[in-house]
Amino acid sequence: MSYIGAKDSGAMPDDLKRVVDFHGHFCPGMMIGYRAAKAGLEILGSERAEDEELVAIVENDSCAVDAVQVLTGATFGKGNLIFRDHGKQVFTFMLRPSGKAVRLALKAGALGGGELSRDEKAELLSTRPTEELFDVQRTTLDLPAKAQIRKSVICDSCGEPVMETRTIGVKGKTLCFPCAGKDAD
Repeated sequence: MSYIGAKDSGAMPDDLKRVVDFHGHFCPGMMIGYRAAKAGLEILGSERAEDEELVAIVENDSCAVDAVQVLTGATFGKGNLIFRDHGKQVFTFMLRPSGKAVRLALKAGALGGGELSRDEKAELLSTRPTEELFDVQRTTLDLPAKAQIRKSVICDSCGEPVMETRTIGVKGKTLCFPCAGKDAD
């Protein structure tokens, strides 16, 4: 079913409406994340995470990640949304404590050619079967540690509180990464 323009008509599923409301608009990038998250949850037999029982690893920082957050409940704040800056439309979803996981990678050509409009791409994403959009790999992974609350210390240069694990000792001073001139990556 096409969802383009469906928000106002009431034909759009509630979960997709929540994603559009969170993201701010309907677009192909958001639909990639919507389809990936829906497929990942279905394959794992899981529902939206209330805490850290579901982990999502995203390999991009595109519109798609908003849909992943809304549908899976994975967030940076809970420590179960992990960003790996690989620039790929790849999404891995895994369950604690089993490590059961599924990796979905957008296939080359899944969005048609470059001649398609934004609406036509969104249409393809809303109607094509999952296996035509994504390479799907079921797997088992070692899960990352659960989120931890870290001690804060004061940066000796800017005076701001910073996680102790995100400081550098320079000439006897404790500095946050920006004051030390270091990238946080």
